Amino acid sequence: MQHILVVDDEIGIRELLSEILGDEGYQVRLAENASEARAYRSQARPDLVLLDIWMPDTDGITLLKEWASAGLLTMPVVMMSGHGTIDTAVEATRIGAYDFLEKPIALQKLLATVGRALKHGGEKAQPALSLASLGRASLIVELKQRLERVAGLRSPLLLAGEPGCGIELAARFLHQRNAPWVAPENHAALGEAPLELLNQAREGTLFLHEIGDLSKVEQKGLFLAASKLDRYNVRLICGASRDLAELVAHGHFDSRLYGALAATTIRVPSLREHREDVPDLANLMLSRIVEAREAPPRQFTTAALNALRNYDWPGNLTQLESVVRTLALTGLTDQVSLDEVNRALPQPAPMLPVAHHLPFDLPLRDARDAFERVYFEYHLVREGGNISRVAESVGLERTHLYRKLKQLGVRLARKNEE
Repeated sequence: MQHILVVDDEIGIRELLSEILGDEGYQVRLAENASEARAYRSQARPDLVLLDIWMPDTDGITLLKEWASAGLLTMPVVMMSGHGTIDTAVEATRIGAYDFLEKPIALQKLLATVGRALKHGGEKAQPALSLASLGRASLIVELKQRLERVAGLRSPLLLAGEPGCGIELAARFLHQRNAPWVAPENHAALGEAPLELLNQAREGTLFLHEIGDLSKVEQKGLFLAASKLDRYNVRLICGASRDLAELVAHGHFDSRLYGALAATTIRVPSLREHREDVPDLANLMLSRIVEAREAPPRQFTTAALNALRNYDWPGNLTQLESVVRTLALTGLTDQVSLDEVNRALPQPAPMLPVAHHLPFDLPLRDARDAFERVYFEYHLVREGGNISRVAESVGLERTHLYRKLKQLGVRLARKNEE
């Protein structure tokens, strides 16, 4: 049975809607103000919300913004008002409302709108994070402000940051609702038919991730596309986790393309730079998994959230989502404990014994051998003695690695020599 939350300060409206929708087979919950609506939403996700705009404690538009900012706008919301204006309806839709109903509400229009909204909500996949839910730290506030300043520009924008830090969230923040959003999984089309990508994104946004990985042919295609943006009225937004200036210096990235893309560059901070947002993000991720019925209800303990906040998150948001999902799906109780978090987080590599500190009074050749011995012993410990992984980590062929270890007198466990 589908659940509908009706939020209206007029008791007559609440009772009328409850009776009508109840007769149609819906399960209805009632809230007379925003405070009650917040409390209900914190405990459950309704399939649909009918939300009055004019309420005494907090108006419906403000509540809608709160849910959107907190990442809780995961259900369709239909706004209701007896004093509706076009501007109000447009603002509500921009924030994320599904539709707008004027009071007095005609019965057939109510049922038709409710039916469409519920169908839309059922078809809509569980949304990913948005920039609005990324946090309240000063770095994130400043990021939003910088993005807002360039929102009206049509020139290319480069978003730089570490892998998994939320570059696509920043790009989607600039995207206009109801306009095409084209974000190809791979870049082959840039080399084969770059103008076809522009045609798909006409009047909308073309987002390209990790452009530092583009081949020479794909770079040429992107340079051509960048010169034709006005013709298709496309906003080009590119993401890069590699230092493009360094790639240009080494001849791996076209200098003309770099000049065309990097004129407007905004850096997206890593998760460890706004670690104070980690507890709220972890709670949000967990609640979405629970709401999607992928896991039973669970909550983090305070100690568990503190451990998540204090971790450095080299994989940023992507890694945090993976850890939270693991904790949600593998827990045995309704509480996510500190021990569970510690088991889920990657453990640091063991430190080498103090005896391995290098002396500085050796001849250069002997000092180099001593350093290499410690270097390879460190990687052997870190990789659990797995020669294949050590070879990949240090950038040597296995045969060369074996020869080097033998030369340095580094002994291997017999099972690792085989």
